[in-house]
Amino acid sequence: MKKNLKIALIVIATLVVAGAATGYYLYNLKPKDLSKVTPDFIITSTELQRSFEENEAAAVVQYVNKIIEVSGEVSSVEKGQNSSVNITLKTGSSYSSVICTFTSDINPEAVKAGSHISVRGECSGYLMDVLLKNCALSGGSN
Repeated sequence: MKKNLKIALIVIATLVVAGAATGYYLYNLKPKDLSKVTPDFIITSTELQRSFEENEAAAVVQYVNKIIEVSGEVSSVEKGQNSSVNITLKTGSSYSSVICTFTSDINPEAVKAGSHISVRGECSGYLMDVLLKNCALSGGSN
């Protein structure tokens, strides 16, 4: 009986240590640098917004949790929460836009309203606006 108890305690201790190590790893995990990742889709902000507007269910399946490179005209640049920066791209719709959230060090003064840029980000969904997170400026910005 003591042998079974000893084995059970060793198994439990091993699981606790493995769980703690996994938690520590995930807590300290940094997001990917999307400027170095090949995008799954290259599309304009107008086309991306229109695909969600026309058939949201199909667009969710196609774009959500995928890396997308979006190009378009900047309508606004705003500072967000926790030192993030939100760049809004025009879509041709007065009700909806593409909001790109940058969490890395980006100078909000570097991007001006009216300029055309290309942004890579992970599509996180559609709530009146198409949302991209963990964004990075791609090489096609001007």
